[in-house]
Amino acid sequence: MHQVKRGIAILCLLGLFLGLAGCTPQETKIDPRGVVFFNYFDTVSYVYSYAGDSVERFESRSTEVSSILEEYHKLFDIYHEYSGMNNLCTVNRLAGGEAVKVDKKLIDFLLYAKEIYTLTQGETNIMLGAVLRLWHDARTAGTSLPDPTALEEASKHTDISLLEIDKENSTVRLTDPKASVDVGALGKGYATEMAAKHLSAQGCNGYVLNIGGNIRTIGDKPDGSGWRTGFKDPKDPQNSYSAYTTIRGTACVTSGNYERYYTVNNVRYHHIIDKDTLYPANYVDAVSILTPDSGLADALSTALFCMSYEDGLKLVSTMPQVQVIWIFSTGEVKTTPNLTVDFEA
Repeated sequence: MHQVKRGIAILCLLGLFLGLAGCTPQETKIDPRGVVFFNYFDTVSYVYSYAGDSVERFESRSTEVSSILEEYHKLFDIYHEYSGMNNLCTVNRLAGGEAVKVDKKLIDFLLYAKEIYTLTQGETNIMLGAVLRLWHDARTAGTSLPDPTALEEASKHTDISLLEIDKENSTVRLTDPKASVDVGALGKGYATEMAAKHLSAQGCNGYVLNIGGNIRTIGDKPDGSGWRTGFKDPKDPQNSYSAYTTIRGTACVTSGNYERYYTVNNVRYHHIIDKDTLYPANYVDAVSILTPDSGLADALSTALFCMSYEDGLKLVSTMPQVQVIWIFSTGEVKTTPNLTVDFEA
């Protein structure tokens, strides 16, 4: 069972909040209450309320969010199985065998992941697991790169058609014994959105979820304004921001080359792998997506990070509810035409 710590947030907790996200709500005048969850999706999560809830109501709602995150964490876990459920670890372990009976929530997610695959022209592919496992193992060891021949072989087992979903019978099957699912590019954002929808259905307003840097705001602040949001400078993510804007009732998700990486022969290798090269993508330093749905934001941030600026702009040009900010290695900042940013807080 995951440990849950609860407490009233003070400025020190708010400081942690400001330091986590690639895109970060800037708020120093209101001291929100906060709850910290450990270990969901290998990250730290916070719930904030600016709605003036009683401690009891806030505790209750935060516990509900915790339960949602825990359930999806277990369903999406590819490293551990849990008593009483078949999850993605089970599906991967039984690859090439019989179909696996799973919870309807997992079926709904996997069907959504297939839609995302089509939407992103294959850039966000949960079937990239065989390749990502090699990079995960190499990054964990921290001394060398994956073997190129092994990467090429693994790439032969990543076709989305290898994932068979039977919605009627609630079963999943990987037809290739060497294939595996990895939902790191989508799972956290999807779970965040499920939690946000639950809060919205409860009539919540003025809440902020920060699920390991995936920001999802619900409604506005009490004064009717949105949240001033900073986009970290990839060259100095602990101390500097490249741009700012205001968000309300939306998600903000960043993919960047500065959060998870390791160094080999003085070269840094981050964790976002380009499906075409099988190596870390090298188009930009960071991409942030603002759109109402956190799952879509998560998926698009990965997809656009692995695409040229021109191709990414073309992809989102038909998505009016999607705003994007690109930050390049030169420090240049570009945005979609529907997003206005400032360069001072």
